[in-house]
Amino acid sequence: MHTISRDNPALYITAVAKDRLPVFRTDALKIITCNALAEARKSGGFSIYAYVIMLDHLHTITDALLQPTEVLRFINGIISRRVIDHLKAYGHNASLQKLRHDTKERQYRYSLWDHHSNVFSITSEDMFMQKVNYIHQNPVRAGLVEKAEDYRWSSARGWKRCPLEDEPLKVDIDRIAWRRGAASRK
Repeated sequence: MHTISRDNPALYITAVAKDRLPVFRTDALKIITCNALAEARKSGGFSIYAYVIMLDHLHTITDALLQPTEVLRFINGIISRRVIDHLKAYGHNASLQKLRHDTKERQYRYSLWDHHSNVFSITSEDMFMQKVNYIHQNPVRAGLVEKAEDYRWSSARGWKRCPLEDEPLKVDIDRIAWRRGAASRK
């Protein structure tokens, strides 16, 4: 169980696609991303408490059992590999060209991410819930849905305790040991 505090923070992560390209515009790529997040969670041994996948970025909240750079390595690395492999397998050469590197210093040919991912520690339950709500309201603010739980590619339904039968990614909110009652988290 995870009690959120200064000594035991959660991590709020924002990863932005290279040049803010709308990489995650298709359901197929969002499914791949959800599966990759689940794989990263399992491989890295961390929890995912909340997430949203937008067209050109994603937000996640995880526990901080690993160093932030390690969590990013799992999340960004696995998603990048799975998305680029998909683009190659289905001949999406125009998309791959947009992700291509022109520098010879890098050991890889394509990059899915802007290399300045934003990660910061969440040290209180109030801050945690503020970020969960921000994440879930992203699709509403973008005009994609009217209610957060109507957006398939987020954890909003899990937090409302009304997941779909085929929920794309289940979150680990039951691993949080709340210091305050459930009423204060709404």
